[in-house]
Amino acid sequence: MATEKRSGGGMSEQRRERLQLEISREAARLFWEQGVAATSGDQIAEAVGLSTRTIWRHFRSKESCTEPIIVQGVVTMMSVLRSRPRQRSLEDHLVTELGRLRHERPPVDLADEMLAMRMIRLADTEPPLRTAWLMACDQVEREMCVIIGDRLQCPAGDLEVRMHAAAAAAVVRVLDEHIGAAWIADADITEFTGATALSRHLARAIRTATGGAVGDPVA
Repeated sequence: MATEKRSGGGMSEQRRERLQLEISREAARLFWEQGVAATSGDQIAEAVGLSTRTIWRHFRSKESCTEPIIVQGVVTMMSVLRSRPRQRSLEDHLVTELGRLRHERPPVDLADEMLAMRMIRLADTEPPLRTAWLMACDQVEREMCVIIGDRLQCPAGDLEVRMHAAAAAAVVRVLDEHIGAAWIADADITEFTGATALSRHLARAIRTATGGAVGDPVA
């Protein structure tokens, strides 16, 4: 029987991650409904059914509680990019994999995606939430260095690889912010609707940002 890996405090990593995600959901919900300033750590703890002390054992501040809900989508996208076969174009891979995720049980459900979009939207006016969002974007850039370095057969720390990674991460951030703002405002996002349309937008943006260095199949 499979066992869960335990951390130093005795709680398994899987259980810790589940608990942190549940805290993150409630914090994001409260921030959106009543504002960041009006939400306290005590309220977040009460919403989850935990003590305030437990909240602070898992998070350094009330704003940092949003990090797990924001990072979920980042983790999913990075896993998709890491799995791209060398002989497949970025467009074809994203269409296939994002389409598959939408038709199976997705790692990030729609309710969590909406909460993440709301937190990214709030980050425009809430500097501490902006920090959480930019930390997630920094994670994207760091992982892009490894992914792109592997594609180009160069070290992740190579200057050209780092510049391509920074450009690719930036367009992913801008697209996420644009789509999220439009979605929340109930604006027309037809051009991004569906895995195929979104995949082609992402692939085209990454290809353009990297001057064509990222996107084509490689031998």
